[in-house]
Amino acid sequence: MTTIAMQRGQKWLTEGGLRPTRQRLSLASLLVGDGHDRHVTAEGLYAAALESGEKVSLATVYNTLRAFCDAGLMHEITVDGTRSYFDTRMDDHPHFFWEDENLLSDAPAEELELARIPAPPAGAEITRVDVIIRVRKA
Repeated sequence: MTTIAMQRGQKWLTEGGLRPTRQRLSLASLLVGDGHDRHVTAEGLYAAALESGEKVSLATVYNTLRAFCDAGLMHEITVDGTRSYFDTRMDDHPHFFWEDENLLSDAPAEELELARIPAPPAGAEITRVDVIIRVRKA
């Protein structure tokens, strides 16, 4: 992993108020080290970590992704009851889910128009609206 990737990972963890353990720093560097946003599954990040030489368990990857979400560094996007993706891009934006490839990608937010959403139930507030547009190659 490059020094720049590690520095970006370190800065990202600091912004989230997380202690930069070796495994957190390694995973953060894989996620944000190149300066690009990404959508990952825990399994995909686990494979990337192993490929980079990091000794980490899948359970640690899941726990670390949860910590990143809790710190406000990522969003978890649940595509269905069995598949979650973790997104490093934190602004509100829709997604395309490519059914034939099991990939999540950003959709153009400027093209999305929501005229109205239902009011939340009494005693609740809306925290976020996830828009997932399912697509497949024609």
